[in-house]
Amino acid sequence: MAMWELIKANKRKSVILFLSMGASLILLGYLIGAAFFPPSGGMTGLFVALCIWVVLSLISYSSGDAIILSLSKAKEVSHDVHPQLFNIVEEMKIAANLPYMPKVYIIPERAPNAFATGIKPEKSAIAVTAGLLSSLNRDELQGVVAHEMSHIVNRDVLFMTFAGMLLGTIVILSQVFLRGLWYSSGSSRRYRSSRSSKGQGQAQLVIMVVAIVFAILAPILARLLYFAISRKREYLADASSVRLTRYPAGLASALKKISSTSVDLSSANKVTAPMYIINPLKPKGRRVSNLSSTHPPIKERIKILRSMMHGANYSDYQKAFSRVKGKPSGIIPASGLRETGVIPIRKAYVEKEAKRGKKKGMRDVGDLMRAVNKYAFLACVCGLKIKVPPNFRKPRIPCPRCGRQLEVPLAELAAVTAAAESAMGEKGKKEAEQTGPEVSSYIRKGKGWETFSCPCGRSLQISPSFSASHIVCNSCGRKTEIKG
Repeated sequence: MAMWELIKANKRKSVILFLSMGASLILLGYLIGAAFFPPSGGMTGLFVALCIWVVLSLISYSSGDAIILSLSKAKEVSHDVHPQLFNIVEEMKIAANLPYMPKVYIIPERAPNAFATGIKPEKSAIAVTAGLLSSLNRDELQGVVAHEMSHIVNRDVLFMTFAGMLLGTIVILSQVFLRGLWYSSGSSRRYRSSRSSKGQGQAQLVIMVVAIVFAILAPILARLLYFAISRKREYLADASSVRLTRYPAGLASALKKISSTSVDLSSANKVTAPMYIINPLKPKGRRVSNLSSTHPPIKERIKILRSMMHGANYSDYQKAFSRVKGKPSGIIPASGLRETGVIPIRKAYVEKEAKRGKKKGMRDVGDLMRAVNKYAFLACVCGLKIKVPPNFRKPRIPCPRCGRQLEVPLAELAAVTAAAESAMGEKGKKEAEQTGPEVSSYIRKGKGWETFSCPCGRSLQISPSFSASHIVCNSCGRKTEIKG
């Protein structure tokens, strides 16, 4: 029950946050309206501010996750592209007692990082970069996925979306007001001409000064409050990750690898950066103030995780947090500390990380990025792996090493796949259910990525980590046995 009590505590904190930021928004809208349109413009400004907030919130609620994934250039993948990632996501979904399986996305970037999105658990998604999958072992990847799964379960994604929209509304109103003053021809003259009383003119001037001051301070205060709550939720997600995996060293090692990278995440921006497990836009070579950071210090997070030696409960994280921070107050709500029983720390899945050269690691990342972008991988009998882009339209391609002519399954993929899917429809699916799917076979030519065609014309891919005995075509339902 501790997890659900933490969710309730999170909701209570969210209400306090929304009330505080909402009060700032209402006051800012009222002051701007009163300053621009005296004497009854305050209510008009308040109404406009609420309308902007509602519109932005509706957009975020209906399609915010799709916008975030699109901005990040993330692409949804199937189980066959990276079976281990899917297995880990499913494990953490079961461990977190989440009734819905999040969709899995891969960002074709070399920089290691990850984030979760989705307003509701049933519409959630976990996105990881190709660089993350290439650089982490199973324990580390499990720690990162559990961290992102915790954000979904704890409703952090919902909070971040609506709090971000509230903050964005405050910033928009502030900028419009201040820029309007800058480019206007002098509002004070308009106010003086609209007033016959000197006292009324002075009162209006006071309102203008207060509006300007609040327009400057409101976005700053809202940002500080938003960042402070965001940092607390990162700590809580770390604690929840440890509880789900029972292995704090996995997440600690993953955080160290992600923070140590020198590769930039080119698809990240100011909108998406706060959602990542580690902020990818952190300035290089400069110390970022804790007050203006969306994430806690990485070294501190790692130190807390590595201080957990005796258990994986929330109370164990609380004790480690207090030791590292040097103060008794912690990050876990009291409801989370009442859980009884001991959750022992398990042994590592991977006792010794496999050694591989830097060149091979880079090649693996490149292959994964190409697979996400629908490249075909043709394995020649001479041992060479040929990577064919999805827009390649020739039926055959010669092997650069031995000169053999290889058939390209993607040559007519667009037309054949569309025709096959259209022809199948519901009728084809019902027929497959009645007669049973046909079975074909494919003999693997190596251990790397390979692409082959289903008899219906659809292109199928198997990855280096593919270990199942068969693969099922999503178009026609035909089962293909994988041999060799």
